[in-house]
Amino acid sequence: MQILVLGAGDIGFRLAKRLSNEKHDITIVENCPPIVKRASEQLDAIVVEGSASSYRVLEQSNVAQKDIVAAMTNNDEVNLHACRIAKKLGVPTVIARIRNPELTMDDYVLTNEELGVDHIIHPEKETADAVVRLIRQSTATDVIEFEGGKIQIVGVRLEHGSPLLRKPLFELSKEYGNPPMRVVAINRNQRTLIPGGNDEFVPGDQIFVVCDPDYIQQFVALTGKKDLKIDDMMILGGGLIGQFIARSLCKEVNIKIVESNVETSEAIANVLDNTLVIHGDGTDIDLMAVEGLMDMDAFIAVTGDDETNIISTLLARHLKVSRTIALVNKLEYLPITPTIGMDAVVSKQLLTVNAVHRFIQHQRVAELATIPGVDAQIIEYIAKKGKIVDKPLAKVSFPRSAIVGAIVHDDQMIVPKGDTRIQPGDRVLVFALPNALNDLEKLFK
Repeated sequence: MQILVLGAGDIGFRLAKRLSNEKHDITIVENCPPIVKRASEQLDAIVVEGSASSYRVLEQSNVAQKDIVAAMTNNDEVNLHACRIAKKLGVPTVIARIRNPELTMDDYVLTNEELGVDHIIHPEKETADAVVRLIRQSTATDVIEFEGGKIQIVGVRLEHGSPLLRKPLFELSKEYGNPPMRVVAINRNQRTLIPGGNDEFVPGDQIFVVCDPDYIQQFVALTGKKDLKIDDMMILGGGLIGQFIARSLCKEVNIKIVESNVETSEAIANVLDNTLVIHGDGTDIDLMAVEGLMDMDAFIAVTGDDETNIISTLLARHLKVSRTIALVNKLEYLPITPTIGMDAVVSKQLLTVNAVHRFIQHQRVAELATIPGVDAQIIEYIAKKGKIVDKPLAKVSFPRSAIVGAIVHDDQMIVPKGDTRIQPGDRVLVFALPNALNDLEKLFK
């Protein structure tokens, strides 16, 4: 496909890189010279220097010939203006990154069509939703939903003493009565493994399972962990992410927000119900102790500074807070977060790219996602006529670095076995390393 990405900041750059790796023809519009230089040197894309709100610049980028325009600049008005121009020129699909929460409200006066966009991505809302899922599933390092929540992929880190350790997977399956779940990946020493029946878990493994949501509590018990009851929670950072989290959870949990900016503290105190707002520095151990950090069941750090989020989260872990979640946007930090004792992390950039990518790919696959720090993709394919259907999975030449985690047939989740047959129209959830993607495309083509 011919895709025009507007803006080559963190999100635009990562989106363009992923799409380019999938052999799409990418053009980028960016007005900051250093960022233009970086994109030109590091991406397989045509880079046009100029403002994305300029019709002449968009014309220079051949916008009318594009299949998709993804407006990813930091400016809502620029994104919306560029999308309206693209739509006027006949671009079939336009996507806008938007930060203003008013534009995404259900009762907003203008529809997406009137705004000139097909789909709006709100990075802060995507991130807040991921944090809320992690709070509601309090033992998980990651929670990703598919099929409207009918299937969940849950990540859990195994500790010393877990009853699942040092036993082959095929024995564990028999021992626990073939439960409605499947292990689809192991993250071990910064490497992602697609497991086989003879593989064993070792302490420190981060395992990912595809699971029936009704079975999650039993799965947590199998790992030797106890699901935490969260009554009191502290959020560091009163920006949009912190506000979205507080609004989602304030009826379930007692919430304190710590915000370093006095004006922001006063502003959010006036708009957030059932939330105590504190003005202060989240890295000040004395302040955090006075404000009751040691009495919290959960601590969430979502400031705009990765280092502050990491340090404050480690402080909370030191003070024995049971559940900690940190916003970490520098992807190079993600692989080391487990090794320094961090519980769970989310990446706004990665979540946003995932959301845009899902919408772009929706004609070829039903859904698509990646997990911070894990070198794999989770893809939900819609099975059609071809090599994958109407034969036992054991007889399908499936890539070794990919695994079928679940099948949705007639709206029911199936945990696949060797004799399972995929039928046309089934939705097939696959966990795959990058080197398996081309082979999977051929199977599901």
